[in-house]
Amino acid sequence: MDRTAGIIVIGNEILSGKVVDTNSPFLARELRGLGVTLLRILTIPDDVETIAAAVREFHTSFDVVFTSGGVGPTHDDVTMEGVARGLGRRVVRHPAIEGRLREYLKDKVNAARLKMAEVPEGSELIVDARLGFPTVQCENVYILPGIPEILEQKFAALRERFAAAPYFLRVVYTRESEGTIAEHLHATLAAFPELLLGSYPKMADPEYAVKLTLESKDRDYVERALGHLLSLLPEGAVVRTE
Repeated sequence: MDRTAGIIVIGNEILSGKVVDTNSPFLARELRGLGVTLLRILTIPDDVETIAAAVREFHTSFDVVFTSGGVGPTHDDVTMEGVARGLGRRVVRHPAIEGRLREYLKDKVNAARLKMAEVPEGSELIVDARLGFPTVQCENVYILPGIPEILEQKFAALRERFAAAPYFLRVVYTRESEGTIAEHLHATLAAFPELLLGSYPKMADPEYAVKLTLESKDRDYVERALGHLLSLLPEGAVVRTE
């Protein structure tokens, strides 16, 4: 089974360069390892209409959607409202989250903190004993926090539900430049058009000049493509394979 995904990164701080986004690279690596095909990463500001438009598009374009950021008690935490609007739903206060907040905060509870209980109407709460706060899912949209440590914990608790057919990867390190081997890459793709072939030059590295990656969800296909490519490369060009 193949599954597609999209990631929406939300935050003025990312767009202004005040904070470096590490959440989307983390999710990209995790999803690839699970066999999920990530097709798009979009970074947008803390604006309800912009979030709504992105969610509306991603919701119908991909099997699963992740949002990162904008889920907190402050004025710029508008992701819940944006997701709700994008899915044509109201924002409601979830009684289970509200009850937990009141129990934990007691006399320190206030309107700002109770904002943490607001979710798109009809959302599912994904509860894990390892986490202090549930993950909110609405249809195929998983709403994750922007704090990397918490996002990573939440995804670890969710990851197995996204597992798909895995990708099989082979790697070739070559001493030759891209200009030298380009014709062999084209020939390999002509022979194996479904192959995912990547070429990544490395500057001033004494070991190799280009790293090549060959990927497919068919193990035999990628092995045959590897053999074909190796047969085309000049003698002595390959440093090693993985």
